[in-house]
Amino acid sequence: MNAPLQGHTVSNPIAAAQALLSVDNVSLEYRTPQRVVRATHQVSFEIDPADRFVLLGPSGCGKSTLLKAAAGFIQPVEGEIRLQGQRVDAPGPDRIVVFQEFDQLPPWKTVKQNVMFPLLASKTLKRKEAEARALHYLEKVGLAAFADAYPHTLSGGMKARVAIARALAMQPKILLMDEPFAALDALTRRKMQEELLLLWEEVRFTLLFVTHSIEEALVVGNRILLLSPHPGRVRAEVHSHQYDLHSLGGVAFQESARRIHRLLFDEGQSLQAEHELDFADIRIAY
Repeated sequence: MNAPLQGHTVSNPIAAAQALLSVDNVSLEYRTPQRVVRATHQVSFEIDPADRFVLLGPSGCGKSTLLKAAAGFIQPVEGEIRLQGQRVDAPGPDRIVVFQEFDQLPPWKTVKQNVMFPLLASKTLKRKEAEARALHYLEKVGLAAFADAYPHTLSGGMKARVAIARALAMQPKILLMDEPFAALDALTRRKMQEELLLLWEEVRFTLLFVTHSIEEALVVGNRILLLSPHPGRVRAEVHSHQYDLHSLGGVAFQESARRIHRLLFDEGQSLQAEHELDFADIRIAY
C-alpha cells in the first residue's frame, strides 16, 4: 500500500492509520465482442475519512471503471478493494454513486420522493423518518422549496443537487461521484463545485470523485491520483488542499495545472515536472 507521502504532515494519525477505502494492486478488465480489455493495471491507493479524493486522467484510463469497482459493480481480476477492512465484493448502501446523467431521477416521483426512495427501498428508515431526513438534506442543498416539484421542472444543476441530497440522505461511508457535473454548462458546473465544497465543509463526508478536468480536480480534491492513458496506471499522487474556486485564473493555479498535464502525458519530462510542481506533497509512481 502507499506509504505517507514525503513531507506530508498527518493531521489525524489515527484516521490516517485506518484508511476508509483501500485499493491494493487492482487490475480491472472488461469484455468486448472481440476481446478482453484491461482497463487498469495494478493500481493502489488509500482514502482516509473525510478525504476529497480525485481520480484524474484522460478518457479511457479506467477512472470510471475503478469507481464502479469501489461501488462493488465490478470485481478485480487482480488485487482487492477493502472498505474499513472488509473486502468489497458487491454493491451496498455504505457506498452511494452519483452519475452525470440527468435521467437518474425517476420522473414520476417528486423531488422529496426521489430522495426518500432509497431509504424506503433499503428499509433503512420508516416513511416518517425517511421524509424528515429527505427534507433535511434537501434543505442542505437549497431545494427544500422544491420538495413537491417533479424532475422535469428542474434545471440540470437542480437535478444534480437532488441526486447529491439523495446520496447523502443514505449517510454512506463514502460518496462516489462519476463526473457528476460534466453535462452542465460552465457557469452551472462552477456553481455546483462551490456548493459541493460548502456541503463538504458542513457535513465532512468522504468523497471519491472522477474527472478528466485538471482544473476541476484541483478545485474539488484535497488529494489527486493521476492515471496514465489506457490502461490506467498510477502516474503520481499530489495533495492540492491549497486550492479552491478562488484560485481559478491565478498564476500559481494555472502553472500547477500545466505541470499536472505534463505528469499525465509527457513521460520524458515527468521528473522535471515533479521537481517544479509546487505542491506540499508529490509521489511519482512509475
